[in-house]
Amino acid sequence: MTNKTQEVVGIHFPFPFPPYPIQKDFMAELYQVLEAGKIGIFESPTGTGKSLSLICGALSWLRDFEQKKQQEEARLLEPGADPLGGGKDQPPFSSTSCQEPPDTLRPAGEPDWVTQFVQKKEERDLVERLKRQEEEETESLLRLSREMLAAGTEAEQLEQLESGEEELVLAEYESDEEKRTARGVDEDEDDLEEEHITKIYYCSRTHSQLAQFVHEVQKSPFGKETRLVSLGSRQNLCVNEDVKNLGSVQLINDRCMEIQRSKHEKKNRAEEDKPKKRRQETKAACPFYNHEQMQLLRDEILVEVKDMEQLVTLGKEAWACPYYGSRFAIPAAQLVVLPYPMLLHAATREAAGIRLQGQVVIIDEAHNLIDTITGIYSTEVTGSQLCQAHSQLLQYMERYGKRLKAKNLMYIKQILYLLEKFVAMLGGNIKQNPNTQNLSKTGTELKTINDFLFQSQVDNINLFKVKLFGFTERYGAVLPSSQFQPKLTGFQHFLKSLQPGVTEASATPVEEDEARAPRPTSPLMHIEGFLAALTTANQDGRVILSRQGSLSQSSLKFLLLNPAVHFAQVVKECRAIVIAGGTMQPVSDFREQLLACAGVEAERVVEFSCGHVIPPDNILPLVICSGPSNQQLEFTYQKRELPQMMDETGRILCNLCNVVPGGVVCFFPSYEYQRQVHAHWDKSGLLARLAVRKKIFQEPKRASQVEQVLMAYSKCITSCGQVGGTVTGALLLSVVGGKMSEGINFSDDLGRCVVMVGMPYPNIRSPELQEKMAYLDQTLPRAPGQALPGKALVENLCMKAVNQSIGRAIRHQRDFASIVLLDQRYARPSTLAKLPAWIRDRVEVKATFGPAFAAMRKVSFLLLFPVSTV
Repeated sequence: MTNKTQEVVGIHFPFPFPPYPIQKDFMAELYQVLEAGKIGIFESPTGTGKSLSLICGALSWLRDFEQKKQQEEARLLEPGADPLGGGKDQPPFSSTSCQEPPDTLRPAGEPDWVTQFVQKKEERDLVERLKRQEEEETESLLRLSREMLAAGTEAEQLEQLESGEEELVLAEYESDEEKRTARGVDEDEDDLEEEHITKIYYCSRTHSQLAQFVHEVQKSPFGKETRLVSLGSRQNLCVNEDVKNLGSVQLINDRCMEIQRSKHEKKNRAEEDKPKKRRQETKAACPFYNHEQMQLLRDEILVEVKDMEQLVTLGKEAWACPYYGSRFAIPAAQLVVLPYPMLLHAATREAAGIRLQGQVVIIDEAHNLIDTITGIYSTEVTGSQLCQAHSQLLQYMERYGKRLKAKNLMYIKQILYLLEKFVAMLGGNIKQNPNTQNLSKTGTELKTINDFLFQSQVDNINLFKVKLFGFTERYGAVLPSSQFQPKLTGFQHFLKSLQPGVTEASATPVEEDEARAPRPTSPLMHIEGFLAALTTANQDGRVILSRQGSLSQSSLKFLLLNPAVHFAQVVKECRAIVIAGGTMQPVSDFREQLLACAGVEAERVVEFSCGHVIPPDNILPLVICSGPSNQQLEFTYQKRELPQMMDETGRILCNLCNVVPGGVVCFFPSYEYQRQVHAHWDKSGLLARLAVRKKIFQEPKRASQVEQVLMAYSKCITSCGQVGGTVTGALLLSVVGGKMSEGINFSDDLGRCVVMVGMPYPNIRSPELQEKMAYLDQTLPRAPGQALPGKALVENLCMKAVNQSIGRAIRHQRDFASIVLLDQRYARPSTLAKLPAWIRDRVEVKATFGPAFAAMRKVSFLLLFPVSTV
């Protein structure tokens, strides 16, 4: 590739080849968004080089930003310079400093010590309030201490603990608030932490998408000079085979933390005070968790751009942990690549050492951003998990209660009380087997957070303090079988002994698939997440009580209604945010539900949507309102199962398969409807008629079978193109929102036509959706002449799913395909407006099938035989 520099509105963008005009526009708009500290919503269809535009546009801005910063620093070092910035002539850089975003600027000329004094005063006031809140708790602790003394807790009265059990007695637990109070706000925390330079955080949905982005960076003009680090989970980056072989993410996390804790405790334990036998039982530290080696690994990471696989290989060679080595590289990195749950979840972000203050965040593949945030912060616990957690904690307290500090004992009793009341809310009894408890009342019930806490009789407990972090971090994993882990920790043995019906004698052989399945983690992990969710503001969430016959099958679910409450912190800290994707329409959801509710002013939001790079004649989008027998196409829930509607759909596909070469992908609203239609066609003979032209494949429900079906589908199309005959390709029956509707590439002959059967509206009867609609109706203003926000949500969810599915076909500049929307409701102007611009501008609405079929036949002929055109 030739390295050519493009100049757009005075900005130089290095690019590996002459960019498309839309790429020039994309980079210029992106640069301006980052420079002005705004929030940009960028839509660039797949095949238009979006990744490279993001890379070259963003890194060009970072290059210029660093140059300005160096110039500013040089200016301040000049004799007679004004270090407080009180002069009249200020360079552009000073107003966009990476240390302070535009909305947090101090008054001009205000010294740092004044700001620090005000902050210290506020912190002291906070501590005073926290101290006042401790009074009631102190009284409870004194009472507990007297009870423990009365029961006899002297060391000589305690039974001797077995070998290894001393690790089960928790050290004194302090809540986050107590830690801050005990530490004192005036403490000088001079820990010599490395300064975070201005950087770009790039996040996407999957590790494969992140790896593809890193490869694009490597091929770009910035590949040799950019300090990039890829972040991932321990499951992806762990190089300790004993730990990685545990399988599930949670077990790997637990074991990693345990090894580190063992090393830390061994380092700080007074060895001379411990018997020799106990010292020998201390577990060995991870050989890859070596500080010096991880520092060297960090330097290697920053020298040259590496993807995650290269990082793992380097870690094995250097005997250094890639998981922690990559985190050490964050402060000095210019570009940090990570999956977006790691960035969007506050606790995970903090644990990873990610600092967003004054930084740039790019969220790619962001069409499901709102649902992603909602899913991250929504959590569910079953009746079985509640009962199991109560049993474990109760037996732990009975076994070790006399050795626990009074404060720890109080917290455990509070958790036991909470669990008992939560089970009662489901209509069960904590003391009975959840599997045999049949509930008298079934169904789904929604409650506000306050109502749930009040009716549970737990509203007097401070849930901010009653957390299981210390307990679950140390003792969260339960390993049910010794075949996976030869030597269990003392607490794992203890928890294993609490599992009803699990004994060595009762062990039976398991199927291979079951043996490879992720092993369950402690229910305490789920309880911890649910308790944390209940601290959400009352108006921002709901608790769903689902009673399903038995207590074990019933559940309590926290539903987050306002994802903006968690995105607001990202918005507040970041200098600029870019939300990008191939299909971002309709963008009103991002503006209203996410940004406006997060406090973002409308003028700070910038929208950019570019067309496609394919020639106009290479795509034929059609809305077909009726079929060959003049049957009106309206696949509502009431009409779509009518035999005449399914017959008409089959006749349309038969006609399309006669003229479309290669592959045809047909999307149905649900797996159940796809099954019904397939069965009906089989019975009526339509399936046999379709098979004359196309071999028929169905999307599997199991994810493990998707690759196999896709390979067979692709092989069939390739062989038909080479051999010839009556069968001209394949027909793939897929489901909107299923395995084939996102992330699958149906380029060229794999997708010459995409058919959408009906409009995939979500289940309006869903209690969660109804509550979300009601919340939006109450929260968001209704624009004149427009639908209620709740109804608009349903329409937008439908069209987002449609846009993702039909975007599977056109994947590059020379590709061509037809997009057929089967439902007269697509012809509504409000619906057409929600299609991507590159489709909306070319769509043709056909009231009858004849003209639609003629257009399909003509375009197929012209594209197959361009030389013979007149």
